[in-house]
Amino acid sequence: MGALEELSAAVAKVADKAAPGVVGIGGRWRRGSGVIVAENRVLTNAHNVHGDEATCVFADGRRARGKLLGEDMDGDLAVLEVDTAGAAALPWADAKSSPAIGSVVFAVASAAAGGVRTTMGMVSGVERSFRGPGGRLIGGSIEHTAPLASGSSGSPVLDGEGRLLGLNTQRIGEGFYLALPADDALRARVDALGRGESTVRPRLGIAVAPGHVARHLRRAVGLPDRDGILVRGVEEDSPADEAGIREGDLIVSAGGTPVEDPDGLHAALAKAGSGKLDVGLVRGVEELTISVDLGGPASGDDAAKKAN
Repeated sequence: MGALEELSAAVAKVADKAAPGVVGIGGRWRRGSGVIVAENRVLTNAHNVHGDEATCVFADGRRARGKLLGEDMDGDLAVLEVDTAGAAALPWADAKSSPAIGSVVFAVASAAAGGVRTTMGMVSGVERSFRGPGGRLIGGSIEHTAPLASGSSGSPVLDGEGRLLGLNTQRIGEGFYLALPADDALRARVDALGRGESTVRPRLGIAVAPGHVARHLRRAVGLPDRDGILVRGVEEDSPADEAGIREGDLIVSAGGTPVEDPDGLHAALAKAGSGKLDVGLVRGVEELTISVDLGGPASGDDAAKKAN
């Protein structure tokens, strides 16, 4: 058998093995893909699910309504409960043998016209990062070149045996794509979401402006430059609101660590969990430290005290 015949046989093999385990998510205008990971369980990207339900279209054309069991918006993951009618789940690849740069990979995604589309490429990078729907940085991703059409987010990246290597999540242009690796951490998150344990990360409840905007605004009113995050909005009744953080404040530290960008703030929030977080900020020329209760709203008296 020649090289071209071997290549064709490899693509056909993966398509045949994986097609029954790949599911279309949503309708014509909002369409994605998903992966059967267990009986009556479908994994997809959180941005493919709008509301508590989603239409699932199987490789044989059958349609069924899927119920959202759990979601991780920041990690862009969701698990649906839906009747998989005996369709086999895709097997996971060995979590300890991550694909290396140059590894040949395959992508099998739901096609708008029905059935699946199978493509081939190679791993072009590892440990890549991108921002999830909520703006948090997601690291450790696989970059590959298997072409993906619109509606392919949530589809699997596979090895030559049709085993799950990752979940396609984002196109980065110029023919490159990012996938969440199918490692032990992803398996644990998928299991938790399948049990209905949605991931809720601590949050302040603020909208922020880029650093250059903060510097420009401070210069415009004659204030000295400072590295930090400018608060451009505070959600009502949020932890930040209850603690007394105001629009226009410049957050310069969190948990005792200097903060220069949103990633630094997210790291401090993750470390604090549902406890209290000391936030250092500059209000005009005044420097303040405010203790924010991430586990629940503070009382009115406490909030007023912290704001002064």
